[in-house]
Amino acid sequence: MCGITGFVDFKNQSGKDTLVQMSDDLIHRGPDDSGNEFFETQFYSLGLGFRRLSIIDLSLAGHQPMVDESKKYWIIFNGEVYNFSEIRQELVASGFSFRSNSDTEVILKSYIKWGLDCINKFIGMFSIAIFDSVKKQLVLIRDRAGVKPLFYYSDNDVFLFGSELKSFHRHPGFKKELSYEGITSFLENGFISAPLTIFKNTNKLGAGEYLILDLQSKKIETKKYWNVHDSYSKPVLDVSFEEALSETEKLLKSAFQYRMIADVPIGVFLSGGYDSSCVAALLQSQNTNKIKTYTIGFHEQEYNEAEFAKKVAGYLGTDHFEYYCTEKEAIDLVPLLPVIYDEPFADPSAIPTTLVSKIARQHVTVALSADGGDEIFAGYPRHLKSLNLINKFQRINSTLGKFASRFINENIERLDHPNRKGKLKNFLSSNSGIEKFVTINQTFTSTEIKKLTNNQAWRNDAVTKNFIPGRDVLSDILAYEYSNYLADDILQKVDRASMFNSLEGREPFLDQRVVEYVGQLPSHYKLKDGRQKILLKEIVHKYIPKEIMERPKMGFGVPLEKWFKNELKELVVDVLDPVKVKNAGVFNVEVIANMLDDFQNGRFHHFQRFYTVFVMQQWLNRWM
Repeated sequence: MCGITGFVDFKNQSGKDTLVQMSDDLIHRGPDDSGNEFFETQFYSLGLGFRRLSIIDLSLAGHQPMVDESKKYWIIFNGEVYNFSEIRQELVASGFSFRSNSDTEVILKSYIKWGLDCINKFIGMFSIAIFDSVKKQLVLIRDRAGVKPLFYYSDNDVFLFGSELKSFHRHPGFKKELSYEGITSFLENGFISAPLTIFKNTNKLGAGEYLILDLQSKKIETKKYWNVHDSYSKPVLDVSFEEALSETEKLLKSAFQYRMIADVPIGVFLSGGYDSSCVAALLQSQNTNKIKTYTIGFHEQEYNEAEFAKKVAGYLGTDHFEYYCTEKEAIDLVPLLPVIYDEPFADPSAIPTTLVSKIARQHVTVALSADGGDEIFAGYPRHLKSLNLINKFQRINSTLGKFASRFINENIERLDHPNRKGKLKNFLSSNSGIEKFVTINQTFTSTEIKKLTNNQAWRNDAVTKNFIPGRDVLSDILAYEYSNYLADDILQKVDRASMFNSLEGREPFLDQRVVEYVGQLPSHYKLKDGRQKILLKEIVHKYIPKEIMERPKMGFGVPLEKWFKNELKELVVDVLDPVKVKNAGVFNVEVIANMLDDFQNGRFHHFQRFYTVFVMQQWLNRWM
């Protein structure tokens, strides 16, 4: 797990000093080693910067940037390819030799042998940059689920790339102009959906995509090499529930065991919920030594999952660590959020995720998380709620719905609660089930965003316009969640929280073989008659008694609303100061002042909406 960054400057105005500054801004991602290679030709200068967190092959042989024996191919790489040993054997059999025991060298030589087709062989998480001096190309690759981030910027003969946006600020060619498409996406969702970012001319490379920059023509080409929608568009597998159960368990065991490959200590985040308990249970069943499990507890009972995790750990017999977080530790993180998450990010669970990463890092260098379980097996409450609403209105065709929506007057006077009329209007006029799902779960509607931003909102259809309908509404919802919410909220959160603490986070549910199989299973194996995660729960019950597992689903959160009214009141007032709001130029000063007044006087009834605005302004104050 590392940090990568670099540039191509077609005006030859960038030097190695700039590259070093860019990579040093990512030192938290890789405190163990660094490397910077600078290339200069008549037509361009090119830099590859790297910070290393040593996980596999801790020797200097794993140093990056890495070059092959011919000195024609260079690579920097963030992540892990778990099946590198098998691929290495195949390469050795065809005549390749190796100087290291690292997966980095396997990736590089796989590219030399198979070109970009090599990606199809990789099981893992990765952001890869390859400088191919033979084809005169810079190639960027991101893993299928989007576990590892990769941003790029292109404007005025300057091309930048990196694991985090903060490295771009070190390059003099980077213009930090706000993208109102990105702002709209954030206010709708609480995160910014790929390919958008908060800046103009700046993109996230999408999950399952690669990019080729031709160093002669300057042409940029992006291509999707893997799409989760394919699994939900194929015919349903004709298998019994028992067969599905057996095959899914087999795939999960393989995926989980792959994520235990490392030359450093490994732990597992355990909340006591079904997803993390599944990871812990299946791993402990396959390992004779006790696996290490980590839980963070809170003294506020409604946020505390530690007691549930302790029961699961006790039953499984893991080497369990729990740490009760003090209120001060959590509160002290809030001012740091715009530094950790260098574009606006309004998921409150970022705070406990960062804290549990900090605790785990004191014992291990790698921690397994359980993200993806809800997206693959239909576990979020909104899946059931949205499905019921969409099915209820399915008899109303889009023409009739659009006609009826014209008679709904939104009449937005206040923003202290969700705009139900606006959501209903958008819901009725939607063209597809997935547009309805997005509408139901938006934080702010487009009309509200215009009110917030002095009519500067842009239409944001970056995700839905390219959406490929699947077999049924639930399949569409799960495919959308996997490619959007999972990639751009959950995985961004875990990557930043873990890497801020120099901890490698691994996502065992996100082995592509799992979703490729489960995605083709009948939807009623996942959700039926109000029961969710049916398949996954049956697997867990084989290892942990049902009476230990069955409890209401808890979100991974902290009492932010209480803190915002008390301990963090001064920070909130300072962030939303009218002068700062006016200077940033994004929000309507009067609207924000009214929101703050309503919140302080107990008249604001939907905290997530207030928090989303706070996060946006806090980020603006820090970066703009």
